[in-house]
Amino acid sequence: MDILIVLGLPLLGALLLALFGARRFAAELNAGMSFATLVAVVFLVLRVLRHGSLLALQEQFFVDSFNVFLVALTAFVGFTTALFSRPYMRIEQQRGRLGTQRLRLYHSMYQLFMAAMFLALLTNNMGLLWVAMEAATLSTVLLVSLYRTRASLEAAWKYFILCGVGIAQALFGTILLYFAAEHVLGRQGMTALLWTHLNAVKGQLEPRVLGLAFVFLLVGYGTKVGLAPLHNWLPDAHAEGPTPVSAVLSGLLLNVALYAVIRCKVLVEGSIGSYLPGRMLMGFGLLSAVLGAFFLWRQRDIKRLFAYSSIEHMGIITFAFGIGGPIANFAALLHMTVHSLTKSSIFFTAGHASQTAHTQQMDGIRGLVGISPTVGWGLMLGSLAILGMPPFGVFASEFLILTTAMREHPWTTPFLLIALGVAFGAIFRKVQPMVFGESDAPPLSHPPALVPVFIHLAMVLALGVYIPPMLAEWYRAAARLIG
Repeated sequence: MDILIVLGLPLLGALLLALFGARRFAAELNAGMSFATLVAVVFLVLRVLRHGSLLALQEQFFVDSFNVFLVALTAFVGFTTALFSRPYMRIEQQRGRLGTQRLRLYHSMYQLFMAAMFLALLTNNMGLLWVAMEAATLSTVLLVSLYRTRASLEAAWKYFILCGVGIAQALFGTILLYFAAEHVLGRQGMTALLWTHLNAVKGQLEPRVLGLAFVFLLVGYGTKVGLAPLHNWLPDAHAEGPTPVSAVLSGLLLNVALYAVIRCKVLVEGSIGSYLPGRMLMGFGLLSAVLGAFFLWRQRDIKRLFAYSSIEHMGIITFAFGIGGPIANFAALLHMTVHSLTKSSIFFTAGHASQTAHTQQMDGIRGLVGISPTVGWGLMLGSLAILGMPPFGVFASEFLILTTAMREHPWTTPFLLIALGVAFGAIFRKVQPMVFGESDAPPLSHPPALVPVFIHLAMVLALGVYIPPMLAEWYRAAARLIG
């Protein structure tokens, strides 16, 4: 029942906002539906913590410590992003960038996007997982193209085509997975694609077919993660869409796509009896981290800057999952958490900064501390957090990943250090004049919605100093499930 409520509330929100999304109270309704979903997720989390893994609706839906952690993170960031979007989208409407009908589209698609991500996380069916990822792609294409400018339409088409090709690869991988399952589980239709059934017999699945399937699944879902060299859609989509969309793309969708990859990795490693899938994740992760870091130096658009930072950090997380084991998996889950919280808060401040300066070009954004101290300090603290400065939680997770790599795969250490060092220099060099330079720009017409920014940053700071025992045990249980 809890699972149905979590899935049903965003769908109900999408329907209501499709009807009333042009009204003055639409932003409040969007935030209210997101809050209701968050409350439902809290009850689901408590039930999982109390009773363990759950199966529902003839085993079509499944919750364990791994995906319920991501469901909770998705619901929380989805709610805070909805809060942020209230004043942000009203300023966009005042400036003539959006009309009431496009606001209706934004609010309804936002809820539909959240529903698609919850479906991807909660489904036990690998075929339904593919459908949910495709639904998330289609809803975000409409959000990226919301402004209907030439650049936003180009970014939306690029996103649609590249992710469409990627999701087609994932479909072929899913077909191969079904082909291998059918020989062991028999002709059970879609039941043969239930992850719990596959996991129970993964040692009996044909290893060559599973190995080939993983290649397609990694390329397909890895495109959605933004792994290099499949990342080309990501900077454009972040830069041209509304800032709340950038926040949920970076903070949530990339995690959900990586979740799909890890679920497949568990099956394939159990089938082929080797660490080849992990080595592939390590290779893609290192390449993404290094390329993302070096591309940071070339950026002039503030949202493109932090989009490339997301590529770098998703590379680090993918690398950690590739190493595997209890410590690396624990560190990857912690890094997923702090990256989502930090990067969404950075996009919140970057959105208000670009509205204040009337440009996303970093050369035109100066003196934020003088114009709006909360925006300026939010951007500065968020940047320091994402760069891994202690005592923020990003430092703790990166330290765990780095030390594990030094112990188990020392040859990877120089690549990680280069990526972290280059990213630190690039972001700090570009953010410092935006925050502390001089400017005579007027303040925003609406007070900026910065409560979510400082709540996120406070949580990231707290996780760097102290991880509550219950949360630490939650991470450890999820790390054991991943293997």
